[in-house]
Amino acid sequence: MAPRRAASKYRYWRQYDDERLLALRFCDLSLDIKRGWVAQHVQLYRELRPRYRIQTHAWYGIEWFSPDGIPGIAVPFYLADPRLRRLERRFMQQVEGGDSKWLTRVLRHEAAHALDTAYDLRHRPDWRAVFGPSSRRYPSVYTSRPGSRRYVLHLGHWYAQSHPTEDFAETFAVWMQPRARWRRDYAGWPALKKLEYVDALMAQIGAKSPRRRSRVAVEPVTKIRQTLGLHYRRKLARYDLTDGRYDTRLTRVFATPLRRPNGKPAASFLREVRPQLERLLVRRARLHPYVVEHALNTVTQRTKHLDLRLARDRRRSKRDVVRLLERVVLDVMKRNRENYAL
Repeated sequence: MAPRRAASKYRYWRQYDDERLLALRFCDLSLDIKRGWVAQHVQLYRELRPRYRIQTHAWYGIEWFSPDGIPGIAVPFYLADPRLRRLERRFMQQVEGGDSKWLTRVLRHEAAHALDTAYDLRHRPDWRAVFGPSSRRYPSVYTSRPGSRRYVLHLGHWYAQSHPTEDFAETFAVWMQPRARWRRDYAGWPALKKLEYVDALMAQIGAKSPRRRSRVAVEPVTKIRQTLGLHYRRKLARYDLTDGRYDTRLTRVFATPLRRPNGKPAASFLREVRPQLERLLVRRARLHPYVVEHALNTVTQRTKHLDLRLARDRRRSKRDVVRLLERVVLDVMKRNRENYAL
């Protein structure tokens, strides 16, 4: 019992309202990645250890990143505690890596960057021939083509298309699934050649010692004196959360707070019925689940931003949402051109 009481005192700020929490500096949070929910999942990221001699490490930073020259991973601070996750959701409408499945996906992606750094993979001629030059400038905004089969589908927003190093990281993350699965999922896709390359590359690396082994933690939150409030002001300025292209259709399906002040939040309803919607749309539209997931995320985040409510009974609302999502999916595939900030 003593350790539990100590942990509660250790995170005194759990009881703070948002305004008091935003006034704190990152270094005031006293976060330790060796304890809690994330610590258990970091073990999954160490799946590489039994077969490869890479010594990876993780620490809490402001955002997800794997620094150049350091084979490690910065995990965003908000994953350290449910209170911080609620704050992140308030401002950003979602929590990247906020559940076990999503966290595992991101850790596998970041593990690829750490592996790339440890073995200096990006400078290999065969790596460049498959993924392109890593020296290509990172864009502030990238344009993806949702219909392309030259890239794997792992993290959201067709992220593999943003840069050669992200293409490798996404391919590696998919490769970490059982081989039979990725061979089946990508049969007939040009992206399969990238997966086969990674498979051969990892067999070649085997037990070779990595070139870089530094255990330095870059920009850990324990040393950052910036306040959480300033962080979120800057983050909101960087990301556009006001894409209103589907607002008219959304307000036909759901009600505004003025019309239904006591109505059930539409975003909550969508999360509840999401598994049913995913199965139905994949079957009816015959599209990759990734595209359906993208449409659901887009609609859910926008309904939360607009604070929309259920306007009808659940059965009719579900039917109307299916029609809306089919329209969104068709729009995405027809445009075959989506822009996203990095």
